Amino acid sequence: MPDNQQEQDVLHTVENGVSWITLNRPEAMNAVTWDQRERIMALLSAASADPSVRAVVITATGKGFCAGADLRGSPDSGSAERVVGDVARMIRQGAQRFIASVMDCEKPVIAAVNGTAAGIGAHLALACDLVVAADSAKFIEVFVRRGLVPDGGGAYLLPRLIGPQRAKELMFFGDAVPAEEAHRLGLVNRVVPSADLEKTAREWAERLAQGPTRAIALTKQLVNASLDTDRSTAFAAEATAQELNMTTRDANEGVASFVERRSPSYEGR
Repeated sequence: MPDNQQEQDVLHTVENGVSWITLNRPEAMNAVTWDQRERIMALLSAASADPSVRAVVITATGKGFCAGADLRGSPDSGSAERVVGDVARMIRQGAQRFIASVMDCEKPVIAAVNGTAAGIGAHLALACDLVVAADSAKFIEVFVRRGLVPDGGGAYLLPRLIGPQRAKELMFFGDAVPAEEAHRLGLVNRVVPSADLEKTAREWAERLAQGPTRAIALTKQLVNASLDTDRSTAFAAEATAQELNMTTRDANEGVASFVERRSPSYEGR
């Protein structure tokens, strides 16, 4: 796909320290192509490396957030004959790498879910650090409807968010979960009227962008790893993270502002 087409299908701006990544295929309910995923991953990697970017928002145009994967144009979509290992390789290099790029981004990532988030689209939202959903949004573990196993980290993400029993219910039945129910279950941080979605996401993102960016990054790493480690490992990681963080300008500013009884001014460094 030409670069200009990629740029049209995934819009990108940076405003007030926030990288805005917007899926822009509303005619396809923002089902993501291989090329779109590659561009989003590149933008997330760039956000990690750019000190001027201090938060990320992922959202979409139209009525759908992301209806799942559109595999047309993927490296394996035109294969004449599939052999054992092809599917697993495609999942590892595609959906799993895509979701991991969100979780591994060194900046906090907010999902602003404007509509239906299905399949890999649901997992894209749930991999984000915070999820703000329009009241018209819904989440669907659509895989079972197609006779498929959930991929893109779904069986990893959902039990950690809502427990194994609820995760199985969503994955076994594939029923649509309205935004308010998703909030009650713990999949969503906040539900707002559709007209307020961008405003709320912007307020949260710009607030994060004014925060101690490196401390937030280290906190993200600790929380993401916490459910996969024992207490001793988690405590050791916490101590190391605090040791590293105390070398940052923002940590020094935070302590100084407390002693001087003033509001801190963080630089993200």
